[in-house]
Amino acid sequence: MLASNLSKKKYKNICLIDTSLKLAPKVKVSGGAKCNITNEFVTYKNYLGDEEFVKELLKKFSKDELLAFLNKNSVYPKINPKIVKGTYFCNSSQDVIDMFTKLTTHVKKYLGTTVLDVDFDEVYKIKTDSKTIEAKKLVVASGGLSYPVLGASSIGFDIAKKFGHSIIKLEPALVGFTVQKEQFWFKNLAGISTNVITSVEGKHFEGSLLFAHKGCSGPVILTTSLYWKKGKIVIDFLPKKRLESFLVGNKNISSALPLPKRFIQEFLNSIELEDKATSKLTTLELEKLKLLKNYEFSPAGNFGYTKAEVTKGGINTDEINHQTFESLKQKNLYFIGECLNITGELGGFNFQIAFSEAYVCSQQLNSN
Repeated sequence: MLASNLSKKKYKNICLIDTSLKLAPKVKVSGGAKCNITNEFVTYKNYLGDEEFVKELLKKFSKDELLAFLNKNSVYPKINPKIVKGTYFCNSSQDVIDMFTKLTTHVKKYLGTTVLDVDFDEVYKIKTDSKTIEAKKLVVASGGLSYPVLGASSIGFDIAKKFGHSIIKLEPALVGFTVQKEQFWFKNLAGISTNVITSVEGKHFEGSLLFAHKGCSGPVILTTSLYWKKGKIVIDFLPKKRLESFLVGNKNISSALPLPKRFIQEFLNSIELEDKATSKLTTLELEKLKLLKNYEFSPAGNFGYTKAEVTKGGINTDEINHQTFESLKQKNLYFIGECLNITGELGGFNFQIAFSEAYVCSQQLNSN
């Protein structure tokens, strides 16, 4: 995105260095190979990090401007709210990659090239596994630690540290949770999904929870993981429904409640409650059942970087010029994208902010 928007007149000699043998492998796999590129409802509230910075960025290059840029280049995303409300998906991820390939034909590409180190001595000396490349200006857009199989590495953070930047603690995000002993019953439900509302750190999210062999995952859990620090998450297994309205008549609990039968059975086992006629429930048993509306659990941890869609934490944005993305510690060194301490929720928010940063940075470089 950055290379596509740099002025060809001003910059006659642009090169793009990437570990991958092909352009944009993370774009390729995103959104089930359909690239969830932005979201109709994007605001600064969908991000973890410096809210003011995000607010400024979305004003400078908004969702509408991203869509106009894509349309101008024959990519036409459409809203598909199946996973997350308001998410725009492309027809195919390949359309986005083809667009960028066309827009960067003038750019020298060093694909399958790993950056090992960067030194500065009047110019940047980028040491790679095949040669040393010199540059007057260096933009680091190397992502986070997630998806190591696609070539993710710590190089962006290593370069930032070398030039005096501080890194906010890095952690996997948009990732499933492993569970403690009390929730081992989750594992017996692997493959079953159900709609829930989660509450974490004062935020609430509605969506599909998927039980997994290690614990729980699914869209709503992935977004919840962005804000979870340590401590409790609350799940409402009957979102926007009153439990009492189902406990009438003489049906057994598992038949009365609009939830997967296997889920109800495992849940009842976990709270040591028999699957009996709802009319025979005691006051104490009714109280136990109310846990369905307010189920608290503390995750043991998460599935790690191999399963995480993004990395939260990153280069401290207080040390980056918010107008230009230039390092405040080193002239002509710029950082954009996921290596910065700004992380979005699931649903197109991370591509939007990465493209906003790239566009704004390119315009500043063009006007320098």
